[in-house]
Amino acid sequence: MWIVFALLAALASASVVTLSKAAIKDVPPSLVFAIEAVLILLVSWATVLFQDLLPDIARIERKTWLVLVVAGLLTAVSSLLVFRALSMGDASRVSPLTNISLVFSVTLAAIFLREKLTWQVMLGTALMAGGAILIATAKPSDKTASSPKDGRSESGATVYQSSSKA
Repeated sequence: MWIVFALLAALASASVVTLSKAAIKDVPPSLVFAIEAVLILLVSWATVLFQDLLPDIARIERKTWLVLVVAGLLTAVSSLLVFRALSMGDASRVSPLTNISLVFSVTLAAIFLREKLTWQVMLGTALMAGGAILIATAKPSDKTASSPKDGRSESGATVYQSSSKA
């Protein structure tokens, strides 16, 4: 069953990348992240309340709190970096490169969690990393100036500047 949940998570993640890239065309990446983070907070705490897990907070050990805080900060930094990368590059090239996190995850799990690495895991990791690098470094498709990489429109104004409605 974990495979189904993992695949659904991957589909949701891909959808987030696509929708976020669409939003970043009109909104600064940090603001997009902040708005999505609020929604994540609402959904996550609603889930905790629905599952009646609020009393479990008192049972979390101090060491676990430290791990959770560090993981939460790293999640935020990771998301901010992804949104920044999406604001500058094509989603189809940014997303595979950010998914090289697989290589880091496998390596860190082997070192810190003592998970065993089989030849299949190592080969699969290498192939996925190679594919991600191949996609990310491929020559971008020829696009019109409507999708600039430097955050500027044809007029030279940044996408973050607001236009006068007067």
